[in-house]
Amino acid sequence: MAPLRAQQPTTFRSGVELVNIGVTVTDRKGNLVTDLSAADFAVVEDGAPHLISYFSSGDRPDPAPEMHLGLLLDVSQSMTDDMAFIKTAAIKFVNTLAEAVDVTVVQFDSEVRVARYSQREFARLVERIRQQKADGQTALYDAIAVYLDGATDQAGRKIMLLYTDGGDTRSALRFNELLNVLKASDVTVYTIGVLEHQTQSGRTAQRPLLQQIAEATGGQAYFPGSVRSLDAVYEQVLSDIRAQYTLGYHPSNPKTDGAWRKIEVKVLRNDGRDYRVRARKGYYAGVR
Repeated sequence: MAPLRAQQPTTFRSGVELVNIGVTVTDRKGNLVTDLSAADFAVVEDGAPHLISYFSSGDRPDPAPEMHLGLLLDVSQSMTDDMAFIKTAAIKFVNTLAEAVDVTVVQFDSEVRVARYSQREFARLVERIRQQKADGQTALYDAIAVYLDGATDQAGRKIMLLYTDGGDTRSALRFNELLNVLKASDVTVYTIGVLEHQTQSGRTAQRPLLQQIAEATGGQAYFPGSVRSLDAVYEQVLSDIRAQYTLGYHPSNPKTDGAWRKIEVKVLRNDGRDYRVRARKGYYAGVR
């Protein structure tokens, strides 16, 4: 597949036929809560309660939507010393997440390159990851936007895992523009920032940005102390993905006017007050 230029403009489309929300619930100690049912949740859009018409629990064998994985790898020049380990860890992660029906690999430096593989094409996917060399600057924001745009027409659960060691130095897209695209998407984003090679000021600047990227989608940001801690972090991400609930509802507001619709997900169970709910905060009511 031909490389996509980092400067390529990105469009995003959304619809309101069915709103799907990935929801993760933890207790006050941070442990994942995996025994909830549809009756334990309430969904409120713009202050109005909505009936949950679709429900799936990630850790139980009830019918679940197809999962699509996006793997975004920073392969810019600053990654040179750690590339071998990063490749091995990424391949192991993809191999472990056998639930994904396909994997979209996005490798970015000064440019953004994208390829999508089915599970049957795992050998080709591995070869693509292994062949990549570190070079160039970091078109981080453009890479995320390109992936989100490509995932728009995928049905089911969409999980994006981003690995990077630092800030954006190349993108045409600005950070506030990226946040708008993230808020419009139904992709759950997990960010992994290994910032050990950054200066203290660099770490201070990059951590909140990576946290905002993940939290805008109901995902989670991780900051391992070193690249050698990646395996342990990937295990945490896998557990989080497999514990995620999927809730779907039909919005009562039929307008497709591009306006922001605020979503709140609540746990109704008696002990729900001790739970923390992670989910996207809303969506833009656009037209497909």
